Amino acid sequence: MHKLKELLVERISSGLKRKTITCCSAWAERYRVMGPPFAGSWSFKYHPWTRAIHDATEEMVIGQKAAQLGFTECALNKVFYGIDILGHSCLYVLPASTPDASDFSTARFDPALEASEHLSSLFSDVKNIGHKRAGSANLYIRGSRSKSQLRSIPVNLGVFDEVDVMVQENITLALERMSGQLDKQAFLLSTPTIGNFGISAYYEQSSQDHFMFKCPMCSKHTELTFPECIDITAESFNDIRIKESTLRCKECHGILESSLDGKSKWLQSGEWVSSYTDRMYRGFHVNQLYSCTIKPWEIAQLYLKSTTNPTDEQEFFNSKLGLPHVVEGAQIQDSDIEECTGDYKIISKIPRQKSFVTMGIDVGKVLHYEIDSWTFNKNAMTLDTNLNAYCKVLRMGKVENFNELAVLMQQFGVVSCVIDANPEKRAALSFAQTFPGRVKLCYYGRGVNGKNINEHAEEEYTLTVDRTSWLDLSLGRFRSKQIKLPIDTSLEYKNHIKAIVRIYEKDADGNQVGRYVTGNEDDHFAHARNYAEIALKIGVNIFTHSNVTGVY
Repeated sequence: MHKLKELLVERISSGLKRKTITCCSAWAERYRVMGPPFAGSWSFKYHPWTRAIHDATEEMVIGQKAAQLGFTECALNKVFYGIDILGHSCLYVLPASTPDASDFSTARFDPALEASEHLSSLFSDVKNIGHKRAGSANLYIRGSRSKSQLRSIPVNLGVFDEVDVMVQENITLALERMSGQLDKQAFLLSTPTIGNFGISAYYEQSSQDHFMFKCPMCSKHTELTFPECIDITAESFNDIRIKESTLRCKECHGILESSLDGKSKWLQSGEWVSSYTDRMYRGFHVNQLYSCTIKPWEIAQLYLKSTTNPTDEQEFFNSKLGLPHVVEGAQIQDSDIEECTGDYKIISKIPRQKSFVTMGIDVGKVLHYEIDSWTFNKNAMTLDTNLNAYCKVLRMGKVENFNELAVLMQQFGVVSCVIDANPEKRAALSFAQTFPGRVKLCYYGRGVNGKNINEHAEEEYTLTVDRTSWLDLSLGRFRSKQIKLPIDTSLEYKNHIKAIVRIYEKDADGNQVGRYVTGNEDDHFAHARNYAEIALKIGVNIFTHSNVTGVY
């Protein structure tokens, strides 16, 4: 009887304490237990900027961040608080189901439960990687690549972790799935890549909050920005003197204490200040200069590396500073296009002569096309047809239907045509069958190296290429001046060519890799250009140079 009384008192006491928890930050401090480097009960001591993010109540919260600043743990706390206190079901979206979902369960979710007795008792079913149950509330863990996984999931909170690596249109789909809830919130977080893309596009529409603190020397409210707030004491990243680098207040230029406890002390005065106070969505930005665990010299070291390597440059701005960035030469500029503009106008019909003509078609709401004439260097020192060839763009435009494309095929005597296989594969296939051997449907896919073309034996009209390698070649012509455009080329075409940007990353083995991304601008003509380039290699495999004129 005595034990029953103790249990009853404990339950009542626990219930009363839970009623006092009215915000996510309070829940985290009471129930979340962390492992190294700051083992023990959750504390905001070393990540003070995350408190306001925990408690933000706007329908959309955006975190444009540098790496390793506590945002993912903040997202987990929002999920746990929503499930535990509010009884809400939550959706946690990662770039891909495999391996991201399994890694999330192993590295983030499971350790959180193992460290906290309260959390381990909260969840009744955690075996399924993609679905965790806690009473009537559910946690769904999904990848962004599958539309079917994001459909018909009634949730109040949606977390989108690493937005810039996700399938962007599927984010919109998942957000729409929350529209039926009266009480809802979307939390989007990511290191950025380029402007007007991914997290940057969302952040630009938000309040754009910056974390301001009171300088312990001059007492002015300020923030840490690069390069104003770091004194780099070496000219080479491997110079031992770089470890003398320090943080400085940009107002009084005084040296800021960078030790773990010293830095955390002056950061406690920090508060978020909104750049815009009239916007519906709350947006937060913070860089690694604020980190209590990353020393100033480590940031200085990567900066010096970034001055000689495009991958390190991209990494520095994105992951260290949390800023979108375009590496020089990664995007076609107006000057590149201007230097490739000829003195002729768009051609309506090719003259009667043997010419090697290709066409590329990007399929969307309308059909964007580019028609090119090619000449070949007879003295070339390489067997690579595309590197031997010079491109003259005869015509570019857009049409409503495939019948109009068929007319263009005839008018220009197109030898080889490559068309986007998606999203209208059936119509594209019918078009290809009208011109046997001359039209191929193209997929951008994996498992194809360099400029190799994987033709599908089981599907006569289809092929797969590596998107990045071919865009390097087709857009690279504007830099190498191996392409000529009509003098009346449309502004729309030019904007599409400029819209696509090469970003630099490191793969799992630390090797430099690139991929192309596009902001909110259209890029259809850029892909039509790419398909016309691929069509050259396909066409030459069918017809020998003796069938066409044009050598230089």
